Amino acid sequence: MKKNAKAFTLAEMLIVVLIISAFTFIAVPRMGMATIFRGKSEIAANQIASAIRLCRTLAIDNAAVNKQGYSLNMTGSGQYSGFQIVNLQTNQIVKSETIPTSVSCKGTGNFRFNPLGSRTDGNGILMVTGGGKNYKLSVISSTGMVRCEKN
Repeated sequence: MKKNAKAFTLAEMLIVVLIISAFTFIAVPRMGMATIFRGKSEIAANQIASAIRLCRTLAIDNAAVNKQGYSLNMTGSGQYSGFQIVNLQTNQIVKSETIPTSVSCKGTGNFRFNPLGSRTDGNGILMVTGGGKNYKLSVISSTGMVRCEKN
């Protein structure tokens, strides 16, 4: 009596893995740097938006002990190279980040939040560009709400 085999042999599995890895080595380099730069601009825009939200949250959470609030300050001149979150009462830097050099960031340089979570210096807009993608970050002064939109 002959049994029907329903499993793969080790040799068959190795051949399939080799074929898949060969296709991977061919396909990955063809993605190009533009794809990577597009991803970096989106990541940078979301990173800045998250930091602005963190700054607002810190201002609200520490309202009892910090009456001046917190500020997110963009670093660098003209085209920003990073940002810092600063405790306005103690001038202590709470968080500091850099923006990739392949990403351009221009616009409002400071986002200050009072203990109620609203911006103290009006509406603000930042434009983040890289790899052919543009993102607009806007903050509504009365509510402190942050929007990150692809342009």
